[in-house]
Amino acid sequence: MKRTKRIVVCLLTIAMILPLMSCGNEQSQQDNLEKIQIACPAYNPEDAKNAAMDFSVRLFQNSVNPPYEAMKIADDNVLIAPTSVLTALAMTANGAKNNTLAQMEEVFGIGCEPLRDYMRTYLDNLPNEEKYKLHMANSIWIKDDEDFIVNEDFVEINESFFDASVFEKEFDKKALREINDWVEDNTDGMIEEVLNEIPEDAVMYLINALAFEAEWEEIYKTTQIRDGKFTLANGIVQDVEYMHSEENLYLENEKATGFVKYYKDRKYAFAAILPNEDVSISEYVGSMSGSSLKELLDNTKEIQVNASIPKFDVEDDILLNDTLKVMGMMDVFDTNKADLSGIGTHADGNLYVNRVIHKTHMQVDEKGTKAGAATVVEVMCESAMEMPDVKTVRLDRPFIYMIIDCETNQPIFMGTMQQVKPLSKCGVEDICGYPTAN
Repeated sequence: MKRTKRIVVCLLTIAMILPLMSCGNEQSQQDNLEKIQIACPAYNPEDAKNAAMDFSVRLFQNSVNPPYEAMKIADDNVLIAPTSVLTALAMTANGAKNNTLAQMEEVFGIGCEPLRDYMRTYLDNLPNEEKYKLHMANSIWIKDDEDFIVNEDFVEINESFFDASVFEKEFDKKALREINDWVEDNTDGMIEEVLNEIPEDAVMYLINALAFEAEWEEIYKTTQIRDGKFTLANGIVQDVEYMHSEENLYLENEKATGFVKYYKDRKYAFAAILPNEDVSISEYVGSMSGSSLKELLDNTKEIQVNASIPKFDVEDDILLNDTLKVMGMMDVFDTNKADLSGIGTHADGNLYVNRVIHKTHMQVDEKGTKAGAATVVEVMCESAMEMPDVKTVRLDRPFIYMIIDCETNQPIFMGTMQQVKPLSKCGVEDICGYPTAN
């Protein structure tokens, strides 16, 4: 996994992403949706919500505690947007069949058809006002290649259920710029580049872009912002700015305490979980489940909390292939076993997923929170036998944080915070400015 880090000046909250783009007129999409829904069984919204929560936690666990020791880097931060990942994979699953589809549904915890019904309802009911906005945009980029025949039903389903915009392009440098520009526009500039190249044998990209921006219910005053110390797990101490406030929703279980802090109108909230001193981040995240997180968030206690949040600006860049394989989604990455025949066919060979790329960026300051995420599913033809050089990063730190939808308690973003400022590799006080642990 390749990780890019840069310090970004915290911005005042500004306008969100551009309106969702879509192909065709609204009446045509509505007709397509009604036609498709005739064949779809009814779904239980509560089951779908629980499945989405469980998927979010399992994805978070395997990002914080990667499946291979070689993937781990201590004292680093992780940030994922589970809803973005789930949406991009759900679009892809509409073209999966047989065992490939069965594995994807097993990882989702719900069938493909009820999942897309749930996602359609979720997209239609996102709370958005001037002071709080969550926008999602989806797109499908198809290589203009006479040997690649795309199934119309696959495109129609993703247009109807996911409002996916569809583009057919020569996969050249111009297309690379257009894809990155689309993502940057639809994450309000938070994700500037999601792809650095288009491999020769890539034939399709399925992309979800997500942008969140919200003002705190009560903006911090200057007197509530004070300098303080942040201690990393290895004992290194950082000088940071803390935002202090009194909150009234307390979180507690046998391993951690925490609090919930609302954004304007209480449609979205910031939730922080601080593991007990004898419980590591890795241990706590490993013990989580969808049901335990739901129970924690559903059972807040109305108690005054003297809360302190460090200002922070984090970004993350994760290749999710190994994480999804460990979760059970294996065949879709296998050049021989993948069955994506529902997407279409290519004269040169079988279609498979080469990469699932996930990028996130979040800024938290006295005004509120601004965040963006993009998930890219790269579909290739099996003639591309050489796999890209992949580096993977393991993220860990003293507290866990989320942005949650208050209606469903579904995590939109999930992260851990071990360091507030980037550390130099040496860790020597007179060179780096940070004292080392005794």
